[in-house]
Amino acid sequence: MTAKDPVSGDPLAPLAALPGVAQAGQEAREALGRAHRHRTNLRGWPGTAAEAALRAARASSVLDGGPLKFSDGGGPDEAGAAGGDPVLAGALRVAEALEGGQGALVGVWQRSPLQAIARLHALAAADLGESGELGRPRGEADVGRRLELLADIATGATRVPATVLAAVVHGELLTLAPFGTADGVVARGVSRLVTISSGLDPHGLGVPEVHWMRRSGNYRAAARGFAAGTAEGLTAWLVLSSAGLEAGAREALSIAESMRS
Repeated sequence: MTAKDPVSGDPLAPLAALPGVAQAGQEAREALGRAHRHRTNLRGWPGTAAEAALRAARASSVLDGGPLKFSDGGGPDEAGAAGGDPVLAGALRVAEALEGGQGALVGVWQRSPLQAIARLHALAAADLGESGELGRPRGEADVGRRLELLADIATGATRVPATVLAAVVHGELLTLAPFGTADGVVARGVSRLVTISSGLDPHGLGVPEVHWMRRSGNYRAAARGFAAGTAEGLTAWLVLSSAGLEAGAREALSIAESMRS
């Protein structure tokens, strides 16, 4: 992340001013607004939110090495994960906890981001690590310091648009990999928490994970650019994140159309 802007005092203000970032964010906001105003979603959003959560979990798990193919029944097929895939199972638990924006984790995030991040890891990595390690970041001092900085930013140290904040927490958690297991699923889950809690996507109808999964090479390259901290790298990541939100809104519209009565 960048240093504090000397004029505004906002540590993320310079990122919001990077070329193309504001426009990409505005396009994402408009697209998500259209999705929420779709006739199906005015009253039937619990059903579309459930489908969005399922699609988000599948795509997020693929990005962390989960099964690429799924059976018609909704689960991974035999070639993907015989007996159940632990990465997919964790991603599904995370999605269920965030589904519809109605879970307790939204409130926890607003009060105590570190607690919410720990809870998401406990859900994501339940089948991947020892129970005593769940929700416990690696012991390096730099990990703890950067997580605390992230929590400060998330609880009011910035006034940038939610599109920028979601991208920053997502990219920072991918870069930091604070737990060593399921870090990608956690990072994408926290990004959803930001978009839900901020009101950008209050019911969690968008599915940006599908866009990122389909462009996994670009996604990983942009994440490396964010980690490098160059202006070009930061710009590419922020724009890609908003592009995912916009594409996720189109996915939400397709879900709503498929459920239209």
